[in-house]
Amino acid sequence: MSRHLFWLSDEAGLAIEPHLPHGKAGKPRVDDRTVISGILHVLKTGCRWRDVPAAYGPPTTIYNRYNRWSQRRIWQRLFEKVAASGPVPKELSIDSSHVKAHRSAAGSKRGSMKKRSVAHGAAGRARSTAWPTIAADRSPSP
Repeated sequence: MSRHLFWLSDEAGLAIEPHLPHGKAGKPRVDDRTVISGILHVLKTGCRWRDVPAAYGPPTTIYNRYNRWSQRRIWQRLFEKVAASGPVPKELSIDSSHVKAHRSAAGSKRGSMKKRSVAHGAAGRARSTAWPTIAADRSPSP
């Protein structure tokens, strides 16, 4: 199974390390390179966060770090700094073929739009026949 895991190269890890936030005092953090490899694995394969292989660390750690860094715009700053420093390593390049869209992202559900009859105009009433005219024709004559 380990042959199918994605690992950030040493070169790429050293390039982004100065731009990552430093840990706080307390419980030792899971290595950033390992967690980033896990995040890229999720983005590349489209698997659920809880299905991340254990080699990358706890799934909650991987998801929380991704989410917190997204909220703090660390990913944005990281990609800007790496892009400004020269060509982006292939391991860090993510395009639309790597990120899976949720099935509801494709558009609205089929048949969810209310279909209108051709006979209905903008006011929503039938234009083909006037009911009062027909009713008047069928009424008994005095």
